[in-house]
This record gives sequence, structure tokens and C-alpha cells, in this order.
Amino acid sequence: MPKSSKKKKEKAVDFSKAKLKLGKGKQLPSNVVDTSFKARSIALPTQSIAVEKDATLPTTRRKQSFDDLLSLMKHYNANTRKDAILSFRELFELHPDIVGSSMTILLGACVRMIGDEDAGVRKTLLSFLSWLLPLISKEDLIPHVPMLILFTTSAQTHIFPEIRIDAVRFLDLFLELVPESVVDGWIQGNAGHGKRVLEGYLGILSAGTKYGDTEGEVKATSTASVVLSSQSKLVVLKSLSAFLTHAVSQQLRPSNHATSNLDPATVPLPTWFLAPSFRSARSFSAYERLFQSESVDYQSQLDAEHPRDDFICMPDFATGPLATAWSLNDLSGLSLAQTESLTRLNSNTSSLIHLARTLYSTLLASYLDCAPVVFSPSTNPPEAELNLLTVTARIMRTLYGSILQDRFSLSVAEEETVCDELSTLLGHMTGYFPFRPARREIKVEHAFQDLNVIYCELTALLVLVSFRRPSGDISRKARFPTSRSHASSHVKHESKLTLQAGLVRTYVTRLLLGEDNSGAQISRPLIPTMYIALLPTIWALLNQPKESHTRSQGEASTDTVLSAMLDHAIRTTSNSAVKRLTVEFVARILLLETETDYCGNFDVRNTGEQKKFQEWILHLPRTLWELGPQNLAASEIIIRSLLHLLHRGSIMIKHEEIIGLQTRLTPFFTITHPVRGRLPGPFTKIPTSSQLIRSLAVDLVVTILSVSTRSEGEERENLMIAVGSAVPGTLEEGYWQQLVRATGLS
Repeated sequence: MPKSSKKKKEKAVDFSKAKLKLGKGKQLPSNVVDTSFKARSIALPTQSIAVEKDATLPTTRRKQSFDDLLSLMKHYNANTRKDAILSFRELFELHPDIVGSSMTILLGACVRMIGDEDAGVRKTLLSFLSWLLPLISKEDLIPHVPMLILFTTSAQTHIFPEIRIDAVRFLDLFLELVPESVVDGWIQGNAGHGKRVLEGYLGILSAGTKYGDTEGEVKATSTASVVLSSQSKLVVLKSLSAFLTHAVSQQLRPSNHATSNLDPATVPLPTWFLAPSFRSARSFSAYERLFQSESVDYQSQLDAEHPRDDFICMPDFATGPLATAWSLNDLSGLSLAQTESLTRLNSNTSSLIHLARTLYSTLLASYLDCAPVVFSPSTNPPEAELNLLTVTARIMRTLYGSILQDRFSLSVAEEETVCDELSTLLGHMTGYFPFRPARREIKVEHAFQDLNVIYCELTALLVLVSFRRPSGDISRKARFPTSRSHASSHVKHESKLTLQAGLVRTYVTRLLLGEDNSGAQISRPLIPTMYIALLPTIWALLNQPKESHTRSQGEASTDTVLSAMLDHAIRTTSNSAVKRLTVEFVARILLLETETDYCGNFDVRNTGEQKKFQEWILHLPRTLWELGPQNLAASEIIIRSLLHLLHRGSIMIKHEEIIGLQTRLTPFFTITHPVRGRLPGPFTKIPTSSQLIRSLAVDLVVTILSVSTRSEGEERENLMIAVGSAVPGTLEEGYWQQLVRATGLS
């Protein structure tokens, strides 16, 4: 009964009528639907049907014009801003003709997004600029660089670390496209944004507040509490390394360092490490210009008043006193120019010394953090730590290498400070040298080989500096008597340097012989950049005084280094990119004994490698024949090398070598085939646009014939016939005949 009554009451509720109360109003049901609405007006002037649109206006596939996208760049939504950047790329791909005209307005909007708080927007902007900026010519891009650098350096000091790191990535892009504009003004007192960029790097690394403060202790920046991860630190140091490389190459040695964008076949051979072995800068400058190729107009007739330096067998009527002389005004102007250049050099070196002192603790900390992991004997290192250690070593090479190469711009105190810092850094590296990976991986092996070469370079710098210290040390000791502890530390330093030089000597010898540290043959030959990096080390080892040649068991001697260098120069194939460099370096080594102002310890006459030098000389004509018209730069170096050696009467060229050169040069002009008879040699295939090389080859033949005797009959006659058969119908025909008559060879 109770249940049935309850059900009746529940059913009755659905049909009951609610009683209305006075003043309360009618209550709405719980499932009521609101059907009210409000009318509002929306103003869309750009979409008005009353306004006629320009059908010829460039738009994207979504019908967005340049102005539409420009307004979306300021949108509050990050995704909208990112889509606007992507739409700009689409617009420029569809209409590339509007890129130049809209560049100023577009970059003005883009630079404000370099410090955008959204990571996706910054990444999209970086990708967009990486695509857009290379499309613009360098001349059109340079006027916009100050604005780009201004906003990028502002982002370098942003409160968020992620924005600071992304600002460094933008700098990497600018360094790749317009490095001169980015590094301009990095030295105090010079106009440009380079100083602000450098201060931004140091601020991120917590290396100092003001780079320009040369006095006092370096203080921490406002971002010193932020600890960078290995990956972030790698980004900053890698960018800093590129910045310093461009800065140093622009300010100190543009001729020796601006080689990164050159073709490997034409990269110049550095000679700065030979400068301390000359008594005067003038004589070294003349020696440095021996192999420089100058663009001259070809003359088919022999000019007695203006003979070329390349051809040395000139007739008597071509010699005489100089027609002009220096005036007092010329000498005064020259002295003033040299003084200004020296002042600028001293200022640059002082800035580099201060920068090295500022970064010293950062570099040391980076190395000590990564070395135990990278040089683990059980496993190969992580990629981030390996790259971080490699970049740290490159910065060390750029800074200390640039400082110690400037011989005349360092005081004794500055030189000692720099050498002590570099010696400390190398001391931490010596325990792991030579660096070798735990397992064979091509990428890891390349990185370790770069580390080995950098260690060799830095050690060679210390060795080269030690050669010129004795006189300064004697005068300093006479004025300031040193204590016993100081003398003991000096002896320890010298013994440590001797040990390091011995390790480097062994490594370089094995590398030139084509062996790794385990004695196995390596399949990868030396590349031009690596060979150039090894040249200061090779010279430092060759030029060591005899008393410093004491070596431990297993270390190679100096004569072994010379033998390995000559073997490598002979063994390198003619089509190798390193061949031209090996020819010029060996030729310069041979020419040192003919220089009157040379004062180095190395003497080619006391090496015991005369036969190997002569073998190298006799292999040059074959290399010249194999090169043909393929590598004209290498062919020119070979011809100039033989010309200079013959001109200066090198002790390595004797009667047998003259006969050998005559025999081996004949096929270069004319080939005698047993069946087909006489055929034109590679000389005839050299393009007529390279008249200088063709005339140098004729000069070489005349020089060889002039220093030979007529009793050498057959070889001499064959060479003259070969040249006479190769030059008819060319511009060299009249030149050859005139030289033959002038020198009495006919």
C-alpha cells in the first residue's frame, strides 16, 4: 500500500499546477530555451563591396596581400604571427619581383620579432630570414645590417635565456652573409656594432660586464646566475668562434686568414711563421712575394727596359741602373704609413690580449668540464661535449695564435702572460695527446684529428716564441735578478715544452707518412686546410736548435720530420688539392739558404737529405705534364719554383739534375710516340688566356739551356726541338725566337 500511494503522488506532480504568488511573477521551467537576440554592426572596410579591389595586386593563395600580412605581423596571437611569416615566403615565391621593393618595410617589421617571446615565432622567423636574405645581393643588404644588428644585440641581453640563445642563432646567419658588417668596430674606438655584439657574447657566457674595461678585475654580468646547458653553451661558443675568426682576419691578417671562401686550388700558402727567421721585415716581404702571381699584360716581344722578374736569363743590354730613385717626400710618406700601420697593429693586439684574458677562465672551465667525457677510453663521447671541446680549442687557436704571430707588437710582460696562459691550457691537454677515439667513427675521428692539429699548432707557437726569447731574457735578468724558485719554474716550463714538442714531432711524422697512432694505414689523405694548419708545426720542428733535439724513447727526430715531409710531397698525386701547397712549401724551404738575411737554425746543407731533395726536384716535370691544363695555379707554382731555384743557384741542382730536367721537360712540349710520331704535349693545351704561364714555361726552358753546357748534346737538342715544334702559330713563337737569339742558344 505505501508504494502504490507514493507512485500516485509522483504521477500527480507532473500534472499539478503551480500556485502563483502575488508579486513574484511566473517561474520559468528548467528546460526553457532563450530565443532572444541582439543586433550589432561589424565594420570591415577592406571587405566592403563598395570598394573596388586591385586585381593586379600580388596576393597569396588565400588572397592575402603584402599589407594584409604586414598587419598580421603585429597580431596578439602567436600562431597568427607565425602564419603571417610563412605567408610572406609564399607571397615572395609566387611573386619574386616584389622582394626588392618591399625589403625595407618587411625587415622593419621582422626585426621586432627577433626578441618575440614565443619560441615558434622566433624559429619560423629564423627559417624565413635564412631563406630570404641569401636572395638579396650583398650591396642591397648592407644598408639594413645596422638595424638587424641593433635589435639582435638587444635580444642578446633579454631577460629570458631562450631569447638570448636564439639571438645568437640570428648572429650566425648574419656572420655567414655579411661578416664584415657584423664584426666592424669590435675594437675599442672604432665605429660599428662589433663591440656591442662581442659584449653580448661575453654577457651570455658571464665573462664580464664591459669588454672595453681594460683595467681592473672583470665583474660578473646580470645574467651570471644563469647556468647554460651544454647545447646552449655550444651555440654561443660556436658563434663566438666564427665572430673572432672573421674579426681577426679583417683587422690583422686579411691576406693570410681570409681563405675560408676560396677555392682549395687557389688558397694561399701562409708564411708568417718564417718571419722571425729573417733579420728585417723588408727582406721577409721580398721573400714572401716570390710566388705571388701578378696579372700582367703579355708582351710577345722582349722588353729590355722592363724585364720580368720571372725570367732571369736576360741579355746584357737589358741590365742597367734604375731609371728612377726615391725622393725625400716618398720616403717620408712611406715612413708615416708604416708608423700608422704599426700603431693600428699594436692596438689590435692589445685588444686581443685583453679578450684572451677575459675568456681564459671560460675556456679553461669548458675544457675541464668536457675533457673527462670526451677522452674516455671506453666509449665514444657525446656529440654535444665533443663539439663543445672542439669549438673551445678553435677559440684558443684564434686568440693565442693571432697574438703570438705578431712578433713586433708584444712587450716582454705581455708575451710572458700570454705564453703562461697558453702553456697552462696545453698542460691540461698534454695528458690526453695524441687524442684518439675509443671506437672508429668517421665523424668522431675527424673531430679528434682537428683537436690534434690544433694542439700541434699551439705547441708550435710556443716553440717559435721560445726561439726569440734568449736575448730578451738575458737583458731582463741583468736588470732584475730572479729568485731560485723562479729559475726552477722556468726550467720546468722548458722541460714541459720539450716534452710537448717531442710528442708533436712523433704525431706529425706519422701523419705525413700516412699512419695513425696505432701504425695502421689511413685511407683519408690530408686536405688543404689541415696541411696549411700543420705548416707552422713542421717549420717549428725543423727550425729547432740542435741542443734542443734531445728526445725520449719512441719520439721522432727532426731529420725524420724532414724526410717524412719530402716523402709526402713526392707521394702526393698531381690531382690532389694539396699538391700545389707541397710544391711551394718545399721550394721555399730550399730557397732559404739563398737568402742573405735568413738567420734561422735550419740549414738545408746539413740535413743529410740532399738525395731526397733532388728526387723531389726531378719529379716536378712529370707533375707538370700530368697536370696539363687542369690546374693552372699548380702549374705556375711548379714553373716558378724551378725558375727561382735555377736563378739563385741552389746547391740541390747540379749537372745530373740539369740533364734530368731537360729530359723530363721535353714531353711537356712535344711527345714522341713510337708509332704515331711527334704529338703536341700538354703545353699546347694550355688556354691562350693564360699567356703568363705559357711564357713562364718558355722562360724555364731558356733558363735551363742557359745554365747547361753545349756538350750535353742530345738532351739539349731534343728539348730545343720540342719547344720549336710546340710554339709555331702561337704568340710565344716570336718570343721564343727572340730569346734564343738574345741568349746565343741558336
